[in-house]
Amino acid sequence: MIISEQRYYSPEEYLELEVNSEERHEYIDGQIIPMTGGTPNHNQIAGNFYAALNFALKRQPYRVFVTDQRLWIPNKRIHTYPDVVVVATPLQLQEGRKDTITNPLMIVEVLSKSTQNYDRAEKFAAYRTISSFQEYLLIDQYTTHVEQYSKADNNKWIFSEYENLDITISLASIQFQIILEDIYGKVDFDADE
Repeated sequence: MIISEQRYYSPEEYLELEVNSEERHEYIDGQIIPMTGGTPNHNQIAGNFYAALNFALKRQPYRVFVTDQRLWIPNKRIHTYPDVVVVATPLQLQEGRKDTITNPLMIVEVLSKSTQNYDRAEKFAAYRTISSFQEYLLIDQYTTHVEQYSKADNNKWIFSEYENLDITISLASIQFQIILEDIYGKVDFDADE
């Protein structure tokens, strides 16, 4: 049996490699993990949500980012790329960086089969260590289903879930509403079978 040695990288080593890479990678406490490409449905859902949210917040003190905005979670030593993230202005950046935010208010992740357990458990736990973080949406790309977690108080989160296309989701962290039909517009569930 051959045992391969796992290389651990510092956050600085990761950032140097990541800036020069053609592909995106997450950094989790010393490990660099390649991010796989998204499906058309994954990208459609993230794009639909981002477009509606970005338009609704255009004259408000928020910035909305999709897919390529890196986030640093210092308490867990994680660099990640949420599918959609809302940040209250002014942006807070990782010390010494101009490309990595640290103050998300709300995060949306579109679930895939390979990441759904991580997104619900370890990633959500890591996000909760960020003091500015108030709301988390998990959107299923294989069926009509959205999970919403809204911070109510210290260490208390309210869970809601939605499945009908005519249901409206109201965010708790910002003034914004969207019906599931708009989130899932042009999504072809048969394409993933």
